[in-house]
Amino acid sequence: MNESVCGIIPDKEWLNTELQFTYQKIISNLDTFTDNVPSPASKNLQYIPEENTDWTASFWVGMLWLCWEYKQDGRIAAVIQKQMGAFQNRLENDIGLHTHDVGFLYSLSAVAAYRLTRDRRAKDMAVKAADKLMERYSETAGIFQAWGEMDDPGAQGRMIIDCNMNLPLLYFASEQTGDPKYHIAAVRHADQAKKYLVRSDGTTFHTFYMDVITGGPRFGRTHQGYSDDSCWARGQAWAIYGFALSYLHTGDISYLETACRLADYFISRLPGDWVCYWDLVFTDGDEERDSSAASIVACGLLEIAKHLPLSDPRRGKYENIALSIIRSLADCYTTKNTPQSNGLLLHAVYAKPENRGVDECCIWGDYFYLEALIRLYKIWYPYW
Repeated sequence: MNESVCGIIPDKEWLNTELQFTYQKIISNLDTFTDNVPSPASKNLQYIPEENTDWTASFWVGMLWLCWEYKQDGRIAAVIQKQMGAFQNRLENDIGLHTHDVGFLYSLSAVAAYRLTRDRRAKDMAVKAADKLMERYSETAGIFQAWGEMDDPGAQGRMIIDCNMNLPLLYFASEQTGDPKYHIAAVRHADQAKKYLVRSDGTTFHTFYMDVITGGPRFGRTHQGYSDDSCWARGQAWAIYGFALSYLHTGDISYLETACRLADYFISRLPGDWVCYWDLVFTDGDEERDSSAASIVACGLLEIAKHLPLSDPRRGKYENIALSIIRSLADCYTTKNTPQSNGLLLHAVYAKPENRGVDECCIWGDYFYLEALIRLYKIWYPYW
């Protein structure tokens, strides 16, 4: 692929048009998703209301917080209040929290609430969620186990690249409590991910198994990618954004350089319209694109660029490619011409090997698309 970029700078009118579209779509969904949340992926381009029990539940409230930053509205505030009550209830009753995705769940709900309102109850919720996440930490292996019971032989020692995005909850907890244990565990996991999930060619395993008895490495696998040796696009996007966030919270330059190396590989596999296929083994043909991975990586590239010196040519490169991705998503992948859909982005993939949410809307894709637009619109401090 030609890596030259056209330096698209969206003007204010274009950006406001995109933000208005997303804002109005979310407003139109408020009644449907007041007490419930959208399903992870749409069915026939419609999200189905479901209870707050899945790992994806926070992307809806995350979008509401982003909308609140764009344009404060009492209708949004009322739904946010209901949603925050559901997250508090979920934490108090330990509903579906036996997963590393506690970080996703409470960064976009409790941490976002505290960053924007300074409500101490939100901070307390976030710290309690971090305590819950710490239950999944293996001191010997130095990783947070992704799924399954901690004594399950089939699940023990499994870390996945997605967890890079769960670590900011732990950084936040140490920042707020002064207790370094959360930070230490997060850094140890990030180091293990950098060592074992990142391959020498700038690609990533989706999942890697560690020996919880010896602490040594076992083997890499995929759960959602094309093959164990391929590079699942959304996993690579989680890695790019997640390592950039670990740099944000630690100042360890190795995380930023790792994010850049992974970003360069991702960019090298992009097709002509800047929107990746669901696995980076594909660069053309009839395989499905994954607009959700594209929106994640756009945010990751913008985060990386913030931290690079003005003299570093990668800064302008990453900014321009992020803008090219966002513009392509806006022009060709949104539901503007699909009014029957209650989602934002078309052509996403949840889990291709399971034929789940293939060529549908995916709720995290919608969230990160809106986050990308907000990053272009204002100086934005991440909820992550």
